[in-house]
Amino acid sequence: MRAVVQRVDGASVSVPGESGPETVGEIRGEGLCVLVGVTHDDTPEKAAQLARKLWSVRMLADEKSCSDVDAPLLVISQFTLYGDARKGRRPTWNAAAPGPVAEPLVDEVVAQLRALGATVATGRFGAQMRVSLTNDGPFTVLVEV
Repeated sequence: MRAVVQRVDGASVSVPGESGPETVGEIRGEGLCVLVGVTHDDTPEKAAQLARKLWSVRMLADEKSCSDVDAPLLVISQFTLYGDARKGRRPTWNAAAPGPVAEPLVDEVVAQLRALGATVATGRFGAQMRVSLTNDGPFTVLVEV
């Protein structure tokens, strides 16, 4: 599993709705916005490992973690994290797990975070999403498990 983790001062994700964009996930104040990609050999154990890392990584102010200050996380699936653009002009997605494999593993990351005591907002798997955030720092880290 691969995650791009950004320290934020608020973040939200919206999807198209019948009467305009619908916000499906939002965190306010200091927290983490996490884009999660899944590859073919990922497992529920890796999802749990990623959740523990996200809950404890010291990326917030004064080298605190979300667990230290009960900061929220916004977790959004993003298969494009496994895109490969080394050859040609069009990325390939061969390393990204298909939806039926990836969706339960992203859900498992969220479930494991919540089991640890985290407040977690999410995007909508497979939807065309718009993510808005204020990157604080900027502070962005790539986490792989």
